This record gives sequence, C-alpha cells and structure tokens, in this order.
Amino acid sequence: MKKIELIIVGLSYSQAQSNSYALVLGEVGGKRRLPIVIGHYEAQAIALELEKMKPSRPLTHDLFYNFAKTFGITITEVQITKFHEGIFYATLLCDSGLTINEIDSRTSDAVALSIRFHCPIYTTEDIMSQAGILFDDEDQATENTDDLSVDNSPSTFRNLSLTELEAELLQAVEDEDYEKASLIRDEIRKRK
Repeated sequence: MKKIELIIVGLSYSQAQSNSYALVLGEVGGKRRLPIVIGHYEAQAIALELEKMKPSRPLTHDLFYNFAKTFGITITEVQITKFHEGIFYATLLCDSGLTINEIDSRTSDAVALSIRFHCPIYTTEDIMSQAGILFDDEDQATENTDDLSVDNSPSTFRNLSLTELEAELLQAVEDEDYEKASLIRDEIRKRK
C-alpha cells in the first residue's frame, strides 16, 4: 500500500471544544489536509518543539526522547494507520539497531515525537479519502469524501450568518463531524 507523507501545516485553538486544538497535517506535494483534534498538553508539546523553545524541565515527550536515545532507540517513522469513529490511530516504527518494532500510539503523541526524532509522518490513501480536506488553488476547503448525500461544501456555509455558523460548528463537534467543523471554522475565520 502506497504511503502518503504528511507535514505539519498548522496548529490552532479550537473555539468549539475547550482545551482542544486542531492539528492540521498537509500532504507533501498535494493539496489535501488532515485535521486532527488534540488536547492542550499535546498541542503544547508540539508547539514548543516547533518553536525550538526548551522548558526548564523536560516534558513527557522530551523524557521519552531522552530515554530512547540513551538506550540507542530511534523512531524512524510515524504512521497514521486508522481512522474510526472520528478517532485517528498511529504507530511508531522504532529501530534499536537490531530490530524494528511497531508501537501503538495516540496520533498527537506520535506527531510530538516525530518532531523530536526528525522522522517523517505517513498515512494511507484510505485515511485521506475518509478524513482529508481538499484545498483548491484559491485555498478554499472542500470536503473530500465519497458521501455526496451531505453537502459540506464551503458555498453551503457562505449563506449562513455568523450566529448560525457558530451553532452549526457546535453541532458538528458534538456529532464528531470534524471535517465539517473545520470547514465551518474556516468560514468563521474568513469573516473575522
């Protein structure tokens, strides 16, 4: 199965869910984005490492990195392997020099570690088809799904008031329809 490489293209606070953030991964050489809702601590761990800021004491991800390096273990790649009921699943490929092992991981933790280990992040076409959002040449998000019975195109949201959009956003998050939520969030941001 062909792997699709992803890079971090954004990290923003989720206005719809308290203490939640949206991590956006982008397809290398493509226009699709994969939005993932993550917690406050994971977002902090990602942001600190991206900004090359060092806390006074090691965070959990830093501790894991230091532990692995001390014992000669390297994470060679992160794979986002599954998307089920709105939840992403990931695997760390770890190389000890003698064996390569796969370790199950939350996606947010896997991304935080990928930054520290300078390793690539991959997913599959199936996951991109299920949960990816396509950005066209004008940077307008359009949902990339095979389910045409639900109209989540940006033009649907353009006709709604800001109050209606915020209500729709809350409902999409409650329904765990994060693709729709990210489209609505983008429309709200355009207006502010």
